This record gives sequence, structure tokens and C-alpha cells, in this order.
Amino acid sequence: MNAGTLAAAQQAAATTADPFVSIVMPCLNEEQTVAVCVRKARGWLDSAGLQGEVLVVDNGSSDRSVELAEEAGARVVHERRRGYGQTYLRGFSEARGEIIVMGDSDDTYDFSDLSALIEPLKHGADMVVGNRFAGGISQGAMPWAHRYIGSPIINFVIRLFFGTRIGDSQSGLRAFRRSVPERLQLRSGGMELASEMIVSAARAGMTITEVPAPYNVRQGESKLNTVRDGWRHIRFLLVAAPDFLFTLPGLAMIALGLVTSILSFVAPTGVEIGSLSWQPVFAGTILLAIGVNSALVGVVAKLYGASHGFRNEDRWVRLYRRWFHLEGVLALAALFFFAGLLIDGLLFVIWASGSEIAMGGQMAALAQTLLIVGAELGMAGFLIVTVESP
Repeated sequence: MNAGTLAAAQQAAATTADPFVSIVMPCLNEEQTVAVCVRKARGWLDSAGLQGEVLVVDNGSSDRSVELAEEAGARVVHERRRGYGQTYLRGFSEARGEIIVMGDSDDTYDFSDLSALIEPLKHGADMVVGNRFAGGISQGAMPWAHRYIGSPIINFVIRLFFGTRIGDSQSGLRAFRRSVPERLQLRSGGMELASEMIVSAARAGMTITEVPAPYNVRQGESKLNTVRDGWRHIRFLLVAAPDFLFTLPGLAMIALGLVTSILSFVAPTGVEIGSLSWQPVFAGTILLAIGVNSALVGVVAKLYGASHGFRNEDRWVRLYRRWFHLEGVLALAALFFFAGLLIDGLLFVIWASGSEIAMGGQMAALAQTLLIVGAELGMAGFLIVTVESP
């Protein structure tokens, strides 16, 4: 046997030895259902003629879950760090299959037939999500608030922020190639891992496909906390989208601040609203200062994420890198800052001479705004250089 033939034989033997599909299940006190899920999954592997393994990741069970899972034919690994995400991240790293299927061990998902779930992977899909709304949700399987409020809101936010049209972004039944978790550099330790997987896959340009998947009533106590875990999802999505969290609101406040400041000069005595008089000069200064600060934080967050691998470079990052150079930002900062000092100096000279100052309040507010914006720009310029350093 020549060297080439021997290498090919060894590679084939290694491929044969490794399981083709790894079915990963998290487990925390699921003695009522974990064995059932393992048997269903192993039965599907056998009926489909696939090599594979069922990997149960125990997250500190105090009941007989581990014993029952092993008796049913699962390989059990233990993860001491608590959390849905931590458990799955350990499972993904331990899985040996070329295809990984993830699903809860509470018997809500049907592991007896996963063929439809993995089929799109054979045709180019990178990730397949089991859509519970399309597959049918059993009565009582999902709380009303989750079904009609929580999940739709998260789906809408993902679609709005990241442009990904997923009908069931919170489904826990998914299949993907073994390389996907490494490419996505997943970090979330809690329930928000479900959202992170979708967002990161979309940003990486991966193909995400959905297939119908029935959802059954859970056996045993749920580990989901509606308020805590719902907030973790929203928090992750907001932090992952600094354009929507910082930049766009900042630009909106800047625009509103400019309009309000101009109005303060047009109506120096105030705007009459019924019997009240509103002085827009104060609101203009506040809106401009907060708006500029918010927009700059968005730029810094976007550049930091792209530079440190938290998110892919997009057109906004390229735009920021083109225009936000330290020297240019510092020059603009100096222009605003010294203009503010000049106006303040002129106001002081006029006041010291005893002369009347036309629209003195408005001019003072303009000076303070220029000083604040100039200082913010100067500090942001150096901060941008810092975050761009790997």
C-alpha cells in the first residue's frame, strides 16, 4: 500500500469512527423525561441508518437524571457553570459529530424524527431552526404571554435590528454544522444564547433555514423565568446593535436639539403654550449635549466590536473608519471648544462694560453647548484610537 492510499484509508477509518450526528441535550433535574428523549434520539439514529451520539450535558442535577440518561444510552458530560448557554457551549465543544442537533431534554421537542431538521444542511444551509409556530404548539405547551407577546417582540426586534426574517427565533431545536459554533464565537451563558446564535449567524452571512417542528407540553418544572430571561434577550439585542441603541437615538436628539436651539433665537422671550411660557433654550442645550454623546458612544461601540471580533465589519464601520480620524476629530473639537470660549469671553466683556446683551441667555447656552460638544469630541477621538487597537 503506497503512502497516498494509506493516508486515504486512515482518513476513512477516522471518519467511520466518529459519529456523524451529535444530538446535544442540556439537563438540570429532568429525571422524568431525559431517558425518554435519549431513547427517541437513539431510535431515530438507528432508523435513519446514521452514526451518531446522544450527548447529555448535566448542569448540576440533584436527582437521577444522569443515571437515567446513561442507562438510556447517552454520553454524559458535566458543566459546573450554571446557565442554559454555558451548558450548550460545553456540549458544542464536546460534540464529535459533523452535524450537531440541539434540543431540550424536557420532551417538548420530538427527537423521534429529526430527518426534516437536518435535511437542509445537505443542501447548503448552515443552520436549521425548528419553527414551533409552523409545526404546531400543543395546548398548554407555551404560556400565552410567551406565545403572543414575548416571542413576537423578540422576533420583531431581530428583524428590525439585523434584517433577519426568522419566524421562531427562540426555538431551542436547531441543527447546524460542527464548524458553526467556532465561527460564531458564541459567548452568552444564559437563555439569550438562542438570540446570539441567530444574530451572529446572520452577521456572518450564514444561511438560516426554518422547518416546522411540533412543540409539546413540558414535563417537570420549567427553568425559564419570564421577566429575567426576557430581559436578558432584549439586553443582548440592544447591546449587539449599537446603531439602534446609541447612534440613531443620538442623531435624532441632535436634530431635535438643533431645531429647539434655533427656536430659542427665533422666540427669545419663549414660546407661549396657553397660559404658560416655554423657554426652549435649556432643552436645546441638553438635547444637543446628550445627542452628541450618545452618537459618539455608538461609533466607539461599533468600532470596538468590529476590532475585537464581537461583530462583523459593515458599511457603518467602514464609514466611521473613513471619517473618524484622530487629527480630524481633534481639529473639529478644538474649533467648537474655542468658539465656545470666544463667545463666553465676548459675553463677559459686554457684561463687564455694563452694556445690554441681546439674547444673552441664548448666546450663553450656545457657548456652553459648543464647549461641551468640543470636549466630548476630543475625548471620543482618543477613545476611538484606543478601541481600534487590538
